[in-house]
Amino acid sequence: MTAIAGDVSDCDTPLRAVFQINLNGKTVSVVTVGQAYRFITSPSSIEWIEFRALHQDAIQALHRAAGNAMLTVQATDALRALFIRARLL
Repeated sequence: MTAIAGDVSDCDTPLRAVFQINLNGKTVSVVTVGQAYRFITSPSSIEWIEFRALHQDAIQALHRAAGNAMLTVQATDALRALFIRARLL
C-alpha cells in the first residue's frame, strides 16, 4: 500500500524512538511518522540539500511506514541517520 503525502503528514503511527531536537533554542519532539514527515519536509533553517540522499531515504521510509506500521523501525533508522549526519542529535 502506498500512502499519499497528506496521509503521511497526518499519520499518528509512533516511531520506535523519540527524537528531541534543539532547533533555534527550542526543543522539538518528533514522536510520530507524521511529525517526522512534517519536520523534514517543511521549510526550515536546516539545509536538507546537503544531505539529499539521506533526506530522500527518510522521506521514502516515512511513506512506507505510513502505509505499513511494521516499517517504522526502518523509518526510525533512516531518520536517525539523517539527524546524526545533520548534527541534530
